[in-house]
Amino acid sequence: MIHKSHILFPLVLLSLFSSNTIRVRSQGSDLKSHIISCGSSAEGETDSDGRKWTTDSTYLASSDNTKTAEAGYYDPALPSKVPFMTVRIMSSATSYKFSVPSSKRLLVRFQFYPTTYNSVDSFNGVFDVSANGLTLLKNFSPFITALALTQAYIIREYSIVPVQSGTLNITFTPSTKREKTFAFVNSLEVIPMEEIFKPTDLIGFRGQTVDIQNSSLQTMYRLSVGGDYIPAIKDSGLARTWWDDSPYLLNAAYGASFFNKTFLGVSIEAPANVTIKHTKDVPEYIAPLNVYKTARSMGPNPQVNVKSNLTWVFQVDANFTYVVRFHFCDFQNTLGNQRTFDIYLNNRTAEETADVIQWAGGIGIPVYKDYATHMNDKDGDDLLWVGLHPSLATHPQYYDAILNGLEIFKVNDTGGNLGGPNPVPSKMLLKADAAAQSLLADAA
Repeated sequence: MIHKSHILFPLVLLSLFSSNTIRVRSQGSDLKSHIISCGSSAEGETDSDGRKWTTDSTYLASSDNTKTAEAGYYDPALPSKVPFMTVRIMSSATSYKFSVPSSKRLLVRFQFYPTTYNSVDSFNGVFDVSANGLTLLKNFSPFITALALTQAYIIREYSIVPVQSGTLNITFTPSTKREKTFAFVNSLEVIPMEEIFKPTDLIGFRGQTVDIQNSSLQTMYRLSVGGDYIPAIKDSGLARTWWDDSPYLLNAAYGASFFNKTFLGVSIEAPANVTIKHTKDVPEYIAPLNVYKTARSMGPNPQVNVKSNLTWVFQVDANFTYVVRFHFCDFQNTLGNQRTFDIYLNNRTAEETADVIQWAGGIGIPVYKDYATHMNDKDGDDLLWVGLHPSLATHPQYYDAILNGLEIFKVNDTGGNLGGPNPVPSKMLLKADAAAQSLLADAA
């Protein structure tokens, strides 16, 4: 396979590391976080960040039909050798068993590095993953996913409803749709977390809500809007990664010629004399302060702004409901109706005359808003459009809009499924990969 360098257009979340220790908060033994390097025989190995990983053997319900292996190649795009250079390979259904608090939502995160392990090619790694009967991944191929997204490794992250039994079973099952398949995983994290969801209005269906609080979700995107990439080390307790939003802006994604102009807004940063703090309504675990200290606005030209939208475009799976979380913090204005704007999801109005100062109660105070939208299975329904436009109805002082952070979560369907299709690699990528494999075969 081609060993790929990382690019900033992920459908799934990647995690880069820096020099400080990542803090995953827990309170008491019943809130223990499980941070596991799969296939490793060394207890307490540390990654390049100093984060400690435990071995996976004590969590396996059975090690029959499994084996451990080491990667034959270290891709320079990997953030660390630990936990990516070891793997657990499973030739039949295999479960990991965790003792978890019965009243806490769980953040579950996997990392997959599709490469060759002791002559075993990850091309045949196609499998399902479930958690206590909830389907997380279905017919999942890390190899195809990484090839399509030109990424060296893949991360999948989920927020699972509390497990009342206190026992979480995560099961890997090789696909039965082709021969000689196996399952594999490089790391697995199970982290107790606070409840961060509540019932959310479904856009386009007046009076209808989605019971997010009693649903499990997959994190599809997590963006620091107008700001820099925020690594897991700088998250507020859950080791989450916040990506730069610029690749998803409409004209960035489709090229400046899409509308024969480029309108990307401007990045702004909170001035030193404005203090931004977490509040009771927006506690630390919702998002780190760095998300609220930067933003993207439309800029100072009202004539341009009233004729334009700030628009982001995201690839998603059809036939699912999505929760879109908007993070706001106005650190420029002090009064209501200085900056009001409308919020759209797929050209449907999610909010009219949004006013961050009125919502928050003042300057420099974080606030977030959730909206739900359902994606059907028609042409174009695999694209989720997020738009902001200055509100004309209220005649604000500034014709502008602002956004600090954005998260998109997929909600499990009525059948208890979160699994979507693998992305499809382009013909150019497939041709390049075939050529590379031919060269490697000739060299051997």
